[in-house]
Amino acid sequence: MQTIPPSGDEGRHEIELALGERINALISATRALSERSAVHFHPQLQPAAFHIARWLYAFGPARPSEIAEAVGMDRSSTSTLVGKMRSLGLLDSVPAPDDRRSIIVELSSSGRQRVAATLEGRGREFYARTRDWSTQDLARLVELLGRLTSE
Repeated sequence: MQTIPPSGDEGRHEIELALGERINALISATRALSERSAVHFHPQLQPAAFHIARWLYAFGPARPSEIAEAVGMDRSSTSTLVGKMRSLGLLDSVPAPDDRRSIIVELSSSGRQRVAATLEGRGREFYARTRDWSTQDLARLVELLGRLTSE
C-alpha cells in the first residue's frame, strides 16, 4: 500500500523514494567493496575475518570475547576465525595475564601489513570516486550523512 503524501509534498515523496534507492545502492556498493577487501586481505578467510583484523588494527590487542562484542559477532564464530587467522600467521597470541585460560590476540607483523595494504586499496578506490568533487561538495555530504545517521 502506497502512502499518499500530504498536499503540497508530491515532489518530496518522489525525492524520498530516490533517496531510498541511492541509500540501497550505497549499501550494496559498500558490501561489494567489503567483499573485495576481505579477499584481498586473505583469500582463504571469510569476510568476517577482515572485520576482526581491522578492529585489531585500530584498537590493538584484546581477548576474543572483547573482539566478538566489538564487531557484533558471536563468540563461537569469532573464536573459530581467530584460530584460523592464528594458523595462517596473521595473529599472535599470549596468555591473558589475569586469567591463564584466556588469550590476548594481536595482529602479527604479516597481519598488520596485510590490513594496511588492504585499507590502502580501499582508500584508492574510494578517493577515485570523489577525486573530482569540490571540497564544498565533500563537506556537504559529510554534513548530510551526519544528519541522516545521528540519533
